[in-house]
Amino acid sequence: MSQRVPIRQRLSVGILALLVGTAGVIAPSAQQPAEADIQVVPSTVTGTDGTSYTVTNHIVRGLADRAATSAGRKEWLVVWAGDENFADTVVRDTGDILGNPQIRIPGFQDPALPGPDFLAVIDATKGSPTYGNVVNTVTVPLVENEPHHMQYIWHKGHKIYAGGLFTDITFVFDVTNLPAVTLSGINLPTDTLCGSVPDAYWVLRDGTAYGTYMGGPDLPGPCVYSDLSVRTGNGFGGSPGEIVHLGPDGHTLSEMPAALGPLQSEDPVHCVNLPALSLPTCANPHGIQVREDLDRLVASDFAEPRNIILDPIRPPTPFIARNTVRIFDIANRNRPRLVSVSTLPDGPRVEQNPGHEEPIAQMETTVTNLPSHKGAFTEAMCGGVIYYTPDITLPNPVWREVFDDTTAAEVGNPALPNDGGCDGGGWVQTSLDDRYLYHAVIGRSPGAQNGNDPGSTKMVYVLDIRRLLAAGNNPSCSVTTLDEVHHGGAEPDCPALVDVLVFQDSSSGGPHWGALDNFTLGPDGFYQETTDVRRISVADYFVARAGIDGNHRVYLVDVSPTGQLSFDPSFVDQNDGTPGVNFNRTSWPHGDFGNAKPHSQLFVVADADLH
Repeated sequence: MSQRVPIRQRLSVGILALLVGTAGVIAPSAQQPAEADIQVVPSTVTGTDGTSYTVTNHIVRGLADRAATSAGRKEWLVVWAGDENFADTVVRDTGDILGNPQIRIPGFQDPALPGPDFLAVIDATKGSPTYGNVVNTVTVPLVENEPHHMQYIWHKGHKIYAGGLFTDITFVFDVTNLPAVTLSGINLPTDTLCGSVPDAYWVLRDGTAYGTYMGGPDLPGPCVYSDLSVRTGNGFGGSPGEIVHLGPDGHTLSEMPAALGPLQSEDPVHCVNLPALSLPTCANPHGIQVREDLDRLVASDFAEPRNIILDPIRPPTPFIARNTVRIFDIANRNRPRLVSVSTLPDGPRVEQNPGHEEPIAQMETTVTNLPSHKGAFTEAMCGGVIYYTPDITLPNPVWREVFDDTTAAEVGNPALPNDGGCDGGGWVQTSLDDRYLYHAVIGRSPGAQNGNDPGSTKMVYVLDIRRLLAAGNNPSCSVTTLDEVHHGGAEPDCPALVDVLVFQDSSSGGPHWGALDNFTLGPDGFYQETTDVRRISVADYFVARAGIDGNHRVYLVDVSPTGQLSFDPSFVDQNDGTPGVNFNRTSWPHGDFGNAKPHSQLFVVADADLH
């Protein structure tokens, strides 16, 4: 647990009380009475503040019964979703005002009040008559969490770690008995005093998890971490972020700094902090992946988070978005130790907006999986490129640009004059057998940057990375020319584009997040884990208050043995019959709360159905 100088510690204990006062706890009476066909099942834990926190299952009896009996054993898609309300639509409406002479009062076109955020449990069993149906919604006790990420993949015995971006809370769920879910723990703002804004998680083999807390300490000033080292931060949602080690009961096992040592500074030009710090830092970790066999954790720095949710007001500098990747030694699992900070190199494009240069906004990272490989990839949300290093165990790993999104975008939609700059790259993930790399790209909507911007392709694409990995520690691939930007790297070991799946989405967003289906039905009728992934899921939503929303759909995408992608035509919405599960709807099992925002998802199988 972290420690603070006494005055700050006394002040910080009031943060959760203020947060609850602002966000509000949903009392049972605030929800609609359960209908006769809805089974309401609460689950309660006690937080470190002594308060009871309850999540509530709303299981649709008819659907759950059919799902359980008609298709044998079940596979589920668990989606972490937030309620859409006034604070989300006010951003969209304000943007409309700025470009529309017919002035309207922002946010009052659809003045939805805050409703409960929830986990949606969806039948993902092919051939089931309830395929694509929402069988349960598990509401959480605080509103305005802005549900964000869970871990990247789920394995039997693991809990689900799910973060609230705005509330600084991590919920820990037990999915042993799906479609029912129980609450195993809750991590409160006062449990992580040295960091805020939880983003993503990686679950270790022992069931504990690392979380990236992208924002700074709860209050400005010095903070003492679990190793007794000290860093000075500029407050909640600022800098520097940290790595938190969490137990399966939600308790904080350790808080460790993501910033360099207390007297070390990073690049003052590209590591802008608002307000300024005496020692500038780019330590705002977002993506996180781990190789336990190599004792390494890789985290990619995205941005100082509180400065990117003010749309349509733009930050005063593009350099609150980061161009760095951090690697930690985790030989001592409870004391991740920062061993390298790499500044990603610029590429051949020359952009009018410096925030669109290749290394800007390193949102996500992914590691290789096989013992013979030691490399990792990272991608830039604003830069629109992918980088690779062949060995994350080296003290100073060398990262090279190996692919520009422009190549895939022009194949996906040749009619657009695509440019990878600020195209909204998100989820990037190696296949479990290290053959392919999957990448989701939100794409720019027309006019997103200026009135003449035609936009860019909204897509998920696949790269064949086998030759790159086979090059070992001496890859030659490096994108250094404009021809390679548009046609792929010229060197023989550069990733080869396999396929591009284009999303037809007229919203301000596009496909942001994905998940691999790591399960297959065995000959004995039970599910088992597999490295031969034949299906992925894609969610079309980012963060509405950042000005990048989405169509609020979750899709299933089939993957052929050769890596080709196609939408699953049978996975359709139960209400309107259109592709994907539509989270824009009037009614949910927990009541008539209207539209919801699905950010992340996992494939999960109940323990009884999984060998």
